[in-house]
Amino acid sequence: MSGPNGDPNISSEDGIINDDDEFGEEEYAAINSMLDQINSYLDDLEERNDTLNGKLHELLESNRQARLDFRAELLGSTTQEEHHAAEQESLPSKPDQLEENK
Repeated sequence: MSGPNGDPNISSEDGIINDDDEFGEEEYAAINSMLDQINSYLDDLEERNDTLNGKLHELLESNRQARLDFRAELLGSTTQEEHHAAEQESLPSKPDQLEENK
């Protein structure tokens, strides 16, 4: 018969596995203390994660707004350049102005 971990020479009836382990109050108190400490660390980690997530959303929103502003500025300057070019086309050229003044 094989043992609990598949060892061929050990059986579960040899008394090696004892399910009747009893823990004292000190062991339970130590385990509870460790679990409380782990829970505290996890709470701190979750709080840091939430803070980082909030900062990431702020950064993404800031970048989105900057991109929109930049795009609007580019479109505005393009529109101004087109408007300026259109004005230049509608104005008579300098040689034409000289001939008109004669």
